[in-house]
Amino acid sequence: MKHLFIVNPKAGGKDCSEDVRQRVAAALAHCDDEWEVYVTKAPMDAVDKILADAQSGAELRVYACGGDGTFNECVCGAAERSNVAVCPFPNGTGNDFCRMFGEEKDLFRDLDALLAGTVRPIDVIDCNGRYSVNICSVGIDARIGTDVHKYSGLPLIGGATGYVVSAAVNVFKGINSKMRVRCGEYAGEGGYALVAACNGRFYGGGFNPSLHAMPDDGILDIYIVPKINILTLATLIGKYASGQADSIPDRIYHLRGTELTIDFDEDNVVNIDGEAMFAKSVHMKLIPGGLKLIVPRGMRFFEKGEG
Repeated sequence: MKHLFIVNPKAGGKDCSEDVRQRVAAALAHCDDEWEVYVTKAPMDAVDKILADAQSGAELRVYACGGDGTFNECVCGAAERSNVAVCPFPNGTGNDFCRMFGEEKDLFRDLDALLAGTVRPIDVIDCNGRYSVNICSVGIDARIGTDVHKYSGLPLIGGATGYVVSAAVNVFKGINSKMRVRCGEYAGEGGYALVAACNGRFYGGGFNPSLHAMPDDGILDIYIVPKINILTLATLIGKYASGQADSIPDRIYHLRGTELTIDFDEDNVVNIDGEAMFAKSVHMKLIPGGLKLIVPRGMRFFEKGEG
């Protein structure tokens, strides 16, 4: 078996590759397993590295040393590969996937617990050929999350302020987008504020639309917000962010399904686990058991069904 540590040198604002290398060397000093710390050189570089290492057919365990973006790259390399398992080993800024595990989330930071972990199949979303293990969305939330990078680096703007500025700008541009949405028996066309397909529970730095989504139940929790105005947005946003979306079914539709198609009149941004993709037509399909997750030793989340 090989342990592959994928390090994003920009995650968390610093290069932690040497720290990871020292920790791994100490933890595996008396183990015969092969290991490597690989520092990515460009976006999606991790995918190529994982695919190259997986070609041998030997068991490969991949640890994503970064934030949600690094983990997503590793998921894209590991999905539907029978000999590859993956997990987050967070040092980034977001880590929304880990939030789902509640009080047990910090076990993903425990290297010994990860190395002694078990492998469990979980579901993964195929979104236009790119994999997502957490949440995919389109609409005002995806636009805000994508544009925040335009403002967070400006003088006097950063962190949470960048999100506030991005939200203000995108609301001014218009909350709703014209979409054609199809999911099972649901078919709608017109203005929509957002559509989110949840395999996990948190995204956007802590928004929690679904309290009960499970990444191994073979189903997506899908939230659809039809056209709203700015006053309604102000009312809905708090409930949507805090897991109370189901308390206002006349404003936020909650569907459960395995496939979702969204069409636009022109290219729109699609949020895939915090990463941006642009498309005119979006097809999301759940692949049950399509990803092997390394579950840290001592984690009881999947036994309890809740974080």
